[in-house]
Amino acid sequence: MQAMNLRLLCSIQFQTILLLLVVLLHIKTLSVSGISIATSTYVGGNETDHQALLAFKRQITRDPENVFSSWNDSLHFCKWEGVTCGRKHRRVIVLDLGTKGLVGSLSPYIGNLSFIREIMLANNTIGGKIPDEVGRLFRLQVLWLSNNSFQGEIPANLSHCSNIKILRVGGNNLSGSIPKELASLSKLEFLALRTNNLRGGIPPFIGNFSSLQVLSASYNVFGGHIPDALGQLRSLNLLDLSYNKLSGLIPLSFYNLSSITDLNLSRNNLKGKIPAFIGNLSALQFLYVSYNALEGHIPDTLGQLRSLNLLGLSGNKLSGLIPPSLYNLSSITDFYLYKNKLSGSLPTNLFLTLPHLQWFLIFENQFTGSLPISLSNASELQNFIVYMNNFTGKISVNFGGLHRLEELLIEDNNLGSGDEDEMNFFQSLVNCSSLRKINLSGNQLKGTLPNVLGNLSTQLTYFVIDENLLFGEIPIGMGNLVNLTTLRMSGNKFSGTIPDDITGLQKLQRLYLHSNRLSGRLPITLGNLTSLNELHLGSNKLQGTIPPSIKNCQNLLELYLSQNNLSGIIPRQLFAISSLTIGLDLSQNFFVGSLPFEVGNLVHLGLLDLSENKLSGKIPSSLASCTSLEYLYVEGNLFQGEIPKSLSSLRGIQVMDLSRNNFSSQIPNFLEKLSLKNLNLSFNDFQGEVPTKGVFANASTISLIGNSRLCGGISELKLPRCLTKEEKKIKWPFALKVVISMACVILVITIVSFFLFYWRKNKRNDNSSESSLNQSFLRVSYQMLLKATNGFSLANLIGVGSFGSVYKGILGEDRSIVAIKVLNIQRQGASRSFISECEALKNIRHRNLVKIITCCSSVDFRGNDFRALVYEFMPNGSLENWLHMDLETNIMQVEIRNLTILQRTNIAIDVACALDYLHHHCPMPVVHCDIKPSNILFDCDMIAHVGDFGLAKFLLRPTNSKESSSIGIRGTIGYTPPEYGLGSEVSIKGDVYSYGILLLEMITGKRPINSVFEGGLNLHNYASMALPDGVMEVVDPKLLNNVDEVLGNHNGSLANKIKECLISMVKVGVACSMELPQERWDISKAISELHLVRDIILGARI
Repeated sequence: MQAMNLRLLCSIQFQTILLLLVVLLHIKTLSVSGISIATSTYVGGNETDHQALLAFKRQITRDPENVFSSWNDSLHFCKWEGVTCGRKHRRVIVLDLGTKGLVGSLSPYIGNLSFIREIMLANNTIGGKIPDEVGRLFRLQVLWLSNNSFQGEIPANLSHCSNIKILRVGGNNLSGSIPKELASLSKLEFLALRTNNLRGGIPPFIGNFSSLQVLSASYNVFGGHIPDALGQLRSLNLLDLSYNKLSGLIPLSFYNLSSITDLNLSRNNLKGKIPAFIGNLSALQFLYVSYNALEGHIPDTLGQLRSLNLLGLSGNKLSGLIPPSLYNLSSITDFYLYKNKLSGSLPTNLFLTLPHLQWFLIFENQFTGSLPISLSNASELQNFIVYMNNFTGKISVNFGGLHRLEELLIEDNNLGSGDEDEMNFFQSLVNCSSLRKINLSGNQLKGTLPNVLGNLSTQLTYFVIDENLLFGEIPIGMGNLVNLTTLRMSGNKFSGTIPDDITGLQKLQRLYLHSNRLSGRLPITLGNLTSLNELHLGSNKLQGTIPPSIKNCQNLLELYLSQNNLSGIIPRQLFAISSLTIGLDLSQNFFVGSLPFEVGNLVHLGLLDLSENKLSGKIPSSLASCTSLEYLYVEGNLFQGEIPKSLSSLRGIQVMDLSRNNFSSQIPNFLEKLSLKNLNLSFNDFQGEVPTKGVFANASTISLIGNSRLCGGISELKLPRCLTKEEKKIKWPFALKVVISMACVILVITIVSFFLFYWRKNKRNDNSSESSLNQSFLRVSYQMLLKATNGFSLANLIGVGSFGSVYKGILGEDRSIVAIKVLNIQRQGASRSFISECEALKNIRHRNLVKIITCCSSVDFRGNDFRALVYEFMPNGSLENWLHMDLETNIMQVEIRNLTILQRTNIAIDVACALDYLHHHCPMPVVHCDIKPSNILFDCDMIAHVGDFGLAKFLLRPTNSKESSSIGIRGTIGYTPPEYGLGSEVSIKGDVYSYGILLLEMITGKRPINSVFEGGLNLHNYASMALPDGVMEVVDPKLLNNVDEVLGNHNGSLANKIKECLISMVKVGVACSMELPQERWDISKAISELHLVRDIILGARI
């Protein structure tokens, strides 16, 4: 029995070993043949999921981060990057490929992932429609598709995804309305629809989503009223409906939003009053209702919002007092009530009860009373801007503790008490080490400036205190303010001498000390102010001579020294300042001697006023070289001799006053050929016949009184008749004279009639075309523009393009500074093209576009056609200057400094908003075609404006092949999209490409034509390859230097936020400059992303 059992056991063991050998041999065979057991059988897996993932991969056309390198048969699909499977059934439950730079579309096979719970594909460039098959995923809880390029409507059958909690589709190009079928998504907690093109109303059924915590629908085109049903969302934390077209009232049902922390309804068309119940929303931290049409009083109940950090009510029609309860919101940091009709006074303890205020902006209201003394305690305050109100009284604030204060702008009020210690507050300003701007002008401040002025912050660039009642001497020490660019102290009663140390301000561009009581000599070191553009010292009691060192002020545009007691000869060195273009006024002084021959060096000068001095000798013939001269005043001197014949070259002269001198000889005939509007030759010793043409044809434009030996002229002058040589010869019979005269008159009438007939016939079309134009614009003449630009001088030239040149000019009686583009009219039909361009451009208005003011259609002095466009002047130059700081080519003499990351972000947003307007909000879509740094101009507040000097292309507009226009230019090398080089028509995607290159240039500091870009490498690839980890290596070093200064000893968290912002901006630039037009973002998406970046920057106070 035992032997039998032993044999049976041996037999079983043998069979087991044999079976094991067969299995091992089979495995080896499979291994040798290259087949993986895991991938061939997917033990525990599902082939449906496998195929669905492969189909998803096939629809992705670009994978810059090589995400799909692991998506092959060497690994089970559960181990592929971005894929997560369940442990038990090995089915896909999560697909997370957000922020991978993917380009393509979303495969319909995504609907076969029947076990999936989360789809997260945000921050890519996946386009096309959202597949309807997504509606089959009944287990889906998270659908995150934000910041892509999805188009079309939101699929209605998403309603089948009944378990969905998070639906984020913001930052796409979705259109249509919110499908009513989505009402079944009862478990929804997070709904983000921002930055799309969604229309219609906000559906009331959203109010049934009882678990909803976030509803973000800003930057769409939603209209109608806000539904009352939203008030049922008791779990809602954030409601953002800003930047839409919503109207009506704020719903009363919002009373029930007990969990709301962030309520943003700004930039809509809401009206009515701010509901009092908002004060019961105790969790509220951010309240934005700015720029609506809200009116009435601010409800007192807002003072119950103890957690409020930001209150934004600006840009409405609110009136009345600020409720006292608001001053108890101790957590508030940002207080924005500017541009309303609010009144009343500020409580004295305001900044004690609001200790954390950083931004206090209430300008352009009707506030009265004094500035609160508790301002002394605002230790966290950065900006105090209250100008254009009616504040009065003494400034009794101790600013010593305000170390973060940057801007103190309190101009155009009625501050001042007349007390002896009125100006003592300046002592405390010394401790404000971050101070950059002070403006106290247009008040009633009285007293002397303390000697501590020179100890103010060295960061100070702007010090304005004009039009007050200040007296005493200007304190010494101001030379310590080394970054000062503007110093304005005019319109006061300052006495004493001009401190010598002011001439040490190397960056000073504007010095206004006129209309005071200053005496003494001009500083001999005046020439040290080499950056000076504008020097106004008139209406004082200055004595002595003009120092020769003034020749070093080679950037001077205007010099006004009138109404002083200056004496001696006019130094020749003064006329070595070739930059003088606007004006040189030495009138009402005691200068003697002759006018130096070197005056002819001022070839671009527009105004020369030497009146009421004791100058003598002859007018130098070299004055004729001042061909841009428009106003010449030399009255009240001792000049003698004849008017030089060379002055006939002053073709732009408009006013000439030579009265009360000792000029003699005959009045030269060339004066009647000049463009004079007023000529005063009175009280001299002119003799002979007076001309009758030009300015002499109108008695009201000339003055000849006090010249007893003149004769002739027009009858209105009532001068004696001149006896000519002909009259002394044989006289013809009277009858013959009558016959000859009548024949001549008939002949002249006949010739003139024929001329007028043909002239009217040729000009009829032009007149009819230009009539509508003249009704739309302020009329300006060629002579006005010639005057405004100093004869279109090179000194006024600020830009040259393919279709014309742009000049800086001073226009009108108010001396407005403008930019004038003179078109190069050389082709047939250019006149008609000019009219059509003006008709189109006059309807384009946006805060980020350079404004067209008027135009001119005329002829020049040679009889040639003349066409020009007049634009608003941008005083802070172009982005080209600021990015590359080429000071030698800085024509406009703008102070250039490094742009901070916040400034660059703001500029990027400004330019993008301008393009968004041109592309989507004009009556006819406009393609700019030449977006580049030199076309981005800055106003005085550094707001970016896109220059539109006739270089745009109007889409959907019929083209006349016979017409030629400056519209339709293809752009500039480096910024022009590649498809234009292949003959494609211009499109808004072309502008987006140029914008992307511009943005990358702003971040990297490299021009697209930089020498490093060769062998297939360009700026786009250069930036793309750096994403994300290498971005800091390609960022502009000047920007990094600026960031390092800001960081100081801050912790790494701030540094990470800055890096995150830079990475996001580079991604926007790369996404906008894709090679294929269809892969580029829409400009509105770029705006959305950049707003997020700016929010991070502002949140971190970078």
